[in-house]
Amino acid sequence: MRLAIHAVGRLKAGPERELAERYLERLARSGPAVGLEFAGVTEHAESRAGTASLRRRDEAERLSAQIPPQAAIIALDETGKNIDSAAFAERIGRLRDDGSAAMAFVIGGPDGLDPELRQRADLVLSFGALTWPHQIARILLAEQLYRAVTILSGHPYHRA
Repeated sequence: MRLAIHAVGRLKAGPERELAERYLERLARSGPAVGLEFAGVTEHAESRAGTASLRRRDEAERLSAQIPPQAAIIALDETGKNIDSAAFAERIGRLRDDGSAAMAFVIGGPDGLDPELRQRADLVLSFGALTWPHQIARILLAEQLYRAVTILSGHPYHRA
């Protein structure tokens, strides 16, 4: 199964980008052993539409255009479920085992995700009740994807 991240906003050069890339490189190296191929990150500029609703819709259209038609969608959103790492890994493993060929992780812009895109998601995920800057959310996702691979492979990185 091919995993891809589709995000509104760009990570500029610096420590945040380096840390996210470190985890994504680990994911790319370790994932194939458990049937997960990292397909990369697509970044989209924030919409310049006049209202939050129009910005969310515009961003959702651009994000959706990058998602393969039959891909499982995991949306990061503050209204989502707060699950632990083992449950996250189990969900990814179940989608892989059920025959999903692709999985898209979507991260909206400063105004959040369009409700229609959230409704299409197979899982709406939250990293807790706190509000995280976009850069940190990307790092958290990258680390959790790598952690999921280590859990699925039985690697000792995740010590529960």
